[in-house]
This record gives sequence, C-alpha cells and structure tokens, in this order.
Amino acid sequence: MSLKHAVLGLLAESPASGYDLMKLFNASLSNVWPATQSQVYGELTKLTTAGLVEVAAQGPRGRKEYAITDDGLAELRHWLTAVEPGGPQRHDGLLRVFFLGIVTPLEAQTFLLHQAERAAWTRAELEHVEETAEWDEDMISVYGRIALEYGLRLSATQEEWARWAAEEVTSAKARKASELARARHAEERQQEGE
Repeated sequence: MSLKHAVLGLLAESPASGYDLMKLFNASLSNVWPATQSQVYGELTKLTTAGLVEVAAQGPRGRKEYAITDDGLAELRHWLTAVEPGGPQRHDGLLRVFFLGIVTPLEAQTFLLHQAERAAWTRAELEHVEETAEWDEDMISVYGRIALEYGLRLSATQEEWARWAAEEVTSAKARKASELARARHAEERQQEGE
C-alpha cells in the first residue's frame, strides 16, 4: 500500500481538506498505514500536480478542499484490481525467534511472553476502536470494519502463538538445541584461542 493510494481512497469517499484527511487517517487507517501531517500534505501536492486530485474549494486562511479526479479514480481502481500487493513481508520479531537458542531458555521465554503482551495490547486497542468508532453506512466504515476484524483476529492469533512458543522454548528438545548451539560456539572460540 502507498500513501498515494490511501489518500486517493479517502478522497473517493468524499472531498476533504488536508486537516480532514489527517482526522480520517487517525480514526481509520493509522493502524494499517500511519502517516504524518507533512506526509499527507506533501502527497496532496504531488497528487494535484499529477492531476489525480484537484482543489475543489478554497476557504478562509488558505484552507483547500481536495477532490479526486476521474484520472485519480481510474488510478485507484487500477491499483485495487490490477496491482499485486507489495513484496515479501518482514517481521523483525519472528526473525529473532529463529535465533532464540543463543540465549537462555528463560530469556527466550521472556522475549516471547513480551510478544504475547504486545499482541494483547494491540487487540485491546483495536477492541477500543471497535467499541468507540461511529460505524455507519459509508465506505470507510463498512470496509474499515472488515479491516479491523483482520487486526482483531491477527492479534489474537499472535498472542496465542507467542504463549505457546514461550512454553515450547523450555521443552527438553529446545533446551538441548540451545545447549548444542552454545557448546559449538564455545568450541569455536576455544579453537580460535589456540
């Protein structure tokens, strides 16, 4: 996903000022694709220059309201239907799991339990959004609720997995694998010292 398409998607719902777009980002997209105010305003300038949005109205103190153009709507539709979602995802926390045998079982378990708590915190935040958001019939509400459900399910699965993994790293098999890795490392250091 790109900020360009996020802005186009929000403007496809209705015209908005940069300030209004920031409010919409914070209320709906920030958990999926966060953006700063300077990024949104910069993207509006680029989109206007490219002819994908236009200034539909100007108000006091230079306030501009932007609307998606036909070309912008065509670009958004193309992105939605013809462009494959981004490349491989990277997950720093999961990468670390591959190497937890380097630390003690207690350290590995602590790391994983921390991951479980982070997932639980994320789910609690999403549940708060679900309870407090004003869900109505507009596009962002309907499809935003569908995206929110993904986050709720994913965070619940992540927490469940991390708690399971925290138990697994204390198993006899995991302890043995860790001991072998540490012994190999110690042996290599000893050979280097000779």
